[in-house]
Amino acid sequence: MTEYLFRTDPYLRQAPARVLAHTPEGGIVLDRPLFYPTGGGQPGDGGALDWDGGRIAIATTLKGEGGAVVLVPAEPAPMPPPGAEVLQRLDWDRRHLHMRVHTALHLLSVVIPLPVTGGQIGAGKGRLDFDMLEAPADAAALESALNALIVRDLPVTEDWITDAELAANPGLVKTMSVMPPAGQGRVRLVRIGAGADQVDLQPCGGTHVARTAEIGHVTFGKIEKKGRQNRRVTLTLDL
Repeated sequence: MTEYLFRTDPYLRQAPARVLAHTPEGGIVLDRPLFYPTGGGQPGDGGALDWDGGRIAIATTLKGEGGAVVLVPAEPAPMPPPGAEVLQRLDWDRRHLHMRVHTALHLLSVVIPLPVTGGQIGAGKGRLDFDMLEAPADAAALESALNALIVRDLPVTEDWITDAELAANPGLVKTMSVMPPAGQGRVRLVRIGAGADQVDLQPCGGTHVARTAEIGHVTFGKIEKKGRQNRRVTLTLDL
């Protein structure tokens, strides 16, 4: 059974694993993947694998069949054979930027409480598309509200609910284009804040920082019109 280390400890930078298989396309499947696979607008992780007698660079990571996580080598090279013990080395700087941006986008959906039609996470920059007929009258006020939430240093935690509980609470889902994975019996929720200070709770499988202050200050880009009533809001981390 696969153990998803990127989910149990998103701050883990290296970890041992065993090679389960190679895919026909040249990917590597591990039993304890540290690398997050592309999904939910968040890019797959990169890094490297070391093993006795070899090393291979990993360009990205994808979702495979049956819950498998597939590591994609950066270039054709000898791969660790099935059964080999490897040491996963994560490109931490890139992952941490993804974590900061992803958590910031959750807070963006708080200060702009409209249905989300799309989104994308990058290394230091991200965006959400909203079902928004008119551009906000005061984008600077929204940027200030977002940074005010960040500096409150709210805890970011997770809970799990059943598929049935999610179906009974459709308001938890903010995204119109991407639905949380169902059919596995349970769904992961990401919570920002706690008790009376809770500001957000929504299904999400991505990686996040532990507290909002870790995001740092963010700056809005131009709010763009993308369709008749679709607006794109881009934010950038102040690195």
